[in-house]
Amino acid sequence: MLGFKRLAALAVVMGTLFVGAGVALAQSAQPPGLGQPVPWQLGLQPAATPVMEWINWFHNGLLITIVLISAFVLALLIYVMVRFNARANPTPSRTTHNTFIEVVWTLVPVIILVAIAIPSFRLLFYQLTIPAMSAEQGDVTIKAVGRQWYWVYSYPDHGNFEFESRLACDAARKECKAPRLLAVDNEVVVPVNKNVRVITTGGEVIHAFAVPAFGIKIDSIPGRINETWFRATRVGIYYGQCSELCGKDHAYMPIAVRVVPEDEFKTWVEGARKKFARDDAVPATTVATAEQSAGR
Repeated sequence: MLGFKRLAALAVVMGTLFVGAGVALAQSAQPPGLGQPVPWQLGLQPAATPVMEWINWFHNGLLITIVLISAFVLALLIYVMVRFNARANPTPSRTTHNTFIEVVWTLVPVIILVAIAIPSFRLLFYQLTIPAMSAEQGDVTIKAVGRQWYWVYSYPDHGNFEFESRLACDAARKECKAPRLLAVDNEVVVPVNKNVRVITTGGEVIHAFAVPAFGIKIDSIPGRINETWFRATRVGIYYGQCSELCGKDHAYMPIAVRVVPEDEFKTWVEGARKKFARDDAVPATTVATAEQSAGR
């Protein structure tokens, strides 16, 4: 009985130390930077969407659970080494089975895994269920096409325009003081506190559209349309990158999303319709050539 009391006390002490370390690590996952990684960062980026808030909560809770289990196992190992070594226990017990202990060490892991699985499945459903989109409420749909090696964006619900987004050159990066390998020449612009659906595909090879602060990451596959969503709750600029090895310039196709107030977004859309207007009409010279080839 005394041995078990010592084991319990040791587990409590070590658990306290480990939980303290786990909480410190969890808190370090909230660096002062927003929307981009910072030097010496540990953990995940600060959340900018409800999905990412849930991911952070699940990650930190799971981390503390793992720390508690590790502390208990370590305390148990130390107890066994001290209590049952050859010097302290020269006559070992010949007990081979203990039904109660076997039932406990089978059921407890099952209960822990079920407790982890329930919020995990709920989070997966939340991530993959696209909310009902409504233009009247200001929701936005964006199409992102991964090319070799840049992104092409269009806004199907806001006019016939699309634009390319490429890695900003060093000169432009220094001028705007943007982060290296993350700044782009044309940013995606979305309104704050609105549902944004992202439909994505690949142009030539498989890419992946990922923005860590939004908690989104989805493959862009040629010949297939995938979709995800986010609702940014804070104004700012958030960076991501292609997260699927897609060729020699894989490291040079970043993603930059600027979240702005709704009025500013509407103003940007009006300007973008003129700046990035598409002309899908067939050129007259092409029609004339086709008619001549047909002998008309």
